[in-house]
Amino acid sequence: MKHKFILTALLSISLLSCAQEAPKVKHAKNMNMPKENLKNVKVVNAEDPVCHMKTADYLKFTATYKNKVYGFCSASCKDEFNKNPAKYVQN
Repeated sequence: MKHKFILTALLSISLLSCAQEAPKVKHAKNMNMPKENLKNVKVVNAEDPVCHMKTADYLKFTATYKNKVYGFCSASCKDEFNKNPAKYVQN
């Protein structure tokens, strides 16, 4: 019985250590927010590549990387993306 408990504990710890944690981005309120959503802007993503929020309905920020336009839910996410775009873009 003791071996099952130890095995279960070790398995749980190993599974938790392998899980990737989403980046912690603070979505600041009223931080240089555009007054209106962008309209007629074609982006290559339906969700923010940094925080994974859906952006299609309320796209406010964009950045271009390798001739592709990416949409973001906030300036914080856009800034985080611009620090290291390759981290967030799947090739």
